[in-house]
Amino acid sequence: MDTPLARELADLSARRRTLDTVRIDFTGDTRVLTVSNQKGGVGKTTSAVNIAAALADLGATVLVIDLDPQGNASTALGVPHNADTPSVYDVLIEEFPLAEIVQQSPENERLLCAPSTIHLAGAEIELVAQVAREHRLRRAVHDYLAEHPVDFVIIDCPPSLGLLTINAFTAADEVFIPIQCEYYALEGLSQLLGSIQMIQKHLNPGLHLSTILLTMFDGRTRLAQQVADEVRTHFPEQVLNTVIPRSVRVSEAPSFGQTVIAYDGQSAGAVAYREAAVEIASRTATQSKEK
Repeated sequence: MDTPLARELADLSARRRTLDTVRIDFTGDTRVLTVSNQKGGVGKTTSAVNIAAALADLGATVLVIDLDPQGNASTALGVPHNADTPSVYDVLIEEFPLAEIVQQSPENERLLCAPSTIHLAGAEIELVAQVAREHRLRRAVHDYLAEHPVDFVIIDCPPSLGLLTINAFTAADEVFIPIQCEYYALEGLSQLLGSIQMIQKHLNPGLHLSTILLTMFDGRTRLAQQVADEVRTHFPEQVLNTVIPRSVRVSEAPSFGQTVIAYDGQSAGAVAYREAAVEIASRTATQSKEK
């Protein structure tokens, strides 16, 4: 019976089969991506952890650094992050080596997490008085990678431009922006691009916007399509072909301490994140820089 639902299910099955045949060889070079959007509620943390989990499924070793005091990335990766847990706070303020706080996610042995705790909320203020306050995370990541090579470092930022986010921008090579397909999507994006230019000029010349992911896409609305078209017009090279649909499964997964890849890897949301991860992995850092 040829109905829209039947076509949708057939399409999803075909996409799953295609994903099952994908093989990617990781070169051993590390890509450091900061996931940022100063507008909250755009699927920033959701995208960070699901892309990380999907990359680990493809065979990459991935370190997620949870730089958001809310600790949602740590929760989604099933990593303990109560107040007594050694965390990113200790790395930034007490100069702990990153290796001392990194935990393995129960989802995948190649999926690692440097957790956030509530203490990180005060780190913005404490960093003000620190020497080389903008470079603390960069130095910690550099020292960690010298001893523990990984394929990807994914840094989940708080939704604001404070010293935590500046540390993330200074530590990264690439900026990855999730954009929600809704009316105010591009509002705040020019501010974020301005921030990236400021970091490039003063702190990290190698930083560049490499990836934009359209999230919470509802194909039934004309508005979502208009927003997607507008973003693609402005950033033709950076926008991934994959769009992430609105998905109940994606929303449910964190409450079980899982990514949607582990929670329901066959769902439409999980398939979309797996496709996005394949796109990201297939773009080398050099290609991204040229773009």
